[in-house]
Amino acid sequence: MKPIHFIAAILLGLSGLTFAAGGHEHGHEHKPLHGGIVAEVKDMDYELVAKPEQIQLFLRNHGKAVDVSQASARVTLLSGADKQEVELKPNGDRLEANGSFKTAAGAKILVTVTFASRKISTARFTLK
Repeated sequence: MKPIHFIAAILLGLSGLTFAAGGHEHGHEHKPLHGGIVAEVKDMDYELVAKPEQIQLFLRNHGKAVDVSQASARVTLLSGADKQEVELKPNGDRLEANGSFKTAAGAKILVTVTFASRKISTARFTLK
């Protein structure tokens, strides 16, 4: 193979990798719509909004809001040596809990979502 062909083949291969890693392979972007952080699990976007007085979870399936009226979520919040368990309940288009939460940067959050008494998935977050 001539050196110019070899270089062209490498560049073509790299351009394909760049396109594949662009984040549009499912036809939607995984951007936060409510000011939170987003994790994708099984083609579903979980957007977590964690404030010291409130935790909210918004669910989107392929970019469309999911009906959470029959859902709940269990949140485990790990901040340093502290561990806090919180139950999120439906509130309009989201699951939510109000209270006092340690939401400092670096805190780890594990969310387990349940629909009609059936666990569907778990998402992990690290607060920034």
